Amino acid sequence: MSSPLPNLSAAPRPVLVGFSGGLDSTVLLHWLAQSPAQRDAGVRAVHVHHGLQPAADAWAQHCQAICTAWKIELQVIGVDVARDSGHGLEAAARHARRDAFARALRPDEQLALAHHRDDQAETFLLRALRGSGVDGLAAIRSEAPFATGTVWRPLLQVPRAALLAYAQSQALQWVDDPSNASDAADRNFLRLHVLPLLQQRWPQADAAFARSAALCAQAQQLLDVSDQEALRRCSVVPGVLDSVRLLRLPRERRARLLRQWVRNCGLPPLPAAGVEAIERELLPAAHDADAQFAWQGARIRRWRGQLHLLSATLALPPHWSVHWDGRAPLALPDGGQLELLGAHRLATPLQVSARRGGERIQLPGRSHSHALKDLLQQRGLPPWQRRQLPLLFDGEVLMAAGDRIIAAPLQHWLDEHDAQLRWTPGAA
Repeated sequence: MSSPLPNLSAAPRPVLVGFSGGLDSTVLLHWLAQSPAQRDAGVRAVHVHHGLQPAADAWAQHCQAICTAWKIELQVIGVDVARDSGHGLEAAARHARRDAFARALRPDEQLALAHHRDDQAETFLLRALRGSGVDGLAAIRSEAPFATGTVWRPLLQVPRAALLAYAQSQALQWVDDPSNASDAADRNFLRLHVLPLLQQRWPQADAAFARSAALCAQAQQLLDVSDQEALRRCSVVPGVLDSVRLLRLPRERRARLLRQWVRNCGLPPLPAAGVEAIERELLPAAHDADAQFAWQGARIRRWRGQLHLLSATLALPPHWSVHWDGRAPLALPDGGQLELLGAHRLATPLQVSARRGGERIQLPGRSHSHALKDLLQQRGLPPWQRRQLPLLFDGEVLMAAGDRIIAAPLQHWLDEHDAQLRWTPGAA
């Protein structure tokens, strides 16, 4: 009897298999382990121990026994699932699992997961019920970027019934998660009640939903290419868009572009309310306005005709302070960096700290000091970067504000030594 599973590539890549011990991942691991070419390329497994079920320890032991019998290296990673994240236990477990996979994945590997056609159909229905557009309806990708490599789902076109038939024909053993029998979770409700009812009338309903998801994915790929080109034209620097150029685009294109912009920066997805706020409040705002929209630790802020994408927490801690001699780059708490270029060290170590207000600085060629606040406004430093600005002091004397404003004594020393300060602020 021919196998219901697809043929493997003639030149496979090393894989790390997400192995829960359930039916789906057991079939995936066995199928890959049976291939001499895949064995030569490399097969490892990782089991994420969530600790959410009484049998969790037994499942990890089962996975270890299977991998030992099949001569496959297994890594077991324990995770703490946040129960108060506000996104539900299922979503929190999924995030913890993805983080564990990302830590375990080696640069030359791809992560192999056992999603199948029934999973694709369920995901498509869930996204449709949430009112998703073409991006959401594209559902699960067969291959996509992940961590340092890619995630690969070779069984995505295979129905679960075929996986069960394969497992039975190979006399495989697997564990059953009792939570799958509960219809409390939306996905389980669809699996247990909705899809079986639909299949009574339309036996190929799961295949039809999966096909629609594949068509949406094709459409999304075409749109993504156009979005990236439009994003390139509207970008000033990474994380900054020109409002005038953005307004020249159709509203529908702007919505896609804004979401892509946020996604490219690795921030939480921009909600529909954010798109509406940008259209209603940020884009029509006056040139000197300081309008913004914040969500889930991120924000988009309009300033001087541009949209800036920021982390809501970008700022130096108010009481942070260190001494720095310039010999090595100084890592700043916001992810930024301060460097001394062209000299081995400063004449004397300086104290580096956050702004507290009221500072004054004497500029080269001036006999009196100026309020730092006024100088920063004149130099056009965005308000949020002022909270990230590291100040360098020699005792009580302000010697520099990052590399934006440098006092006369320090500037003289830098010129004498053909050196310069360079400040790189942390970014979203």
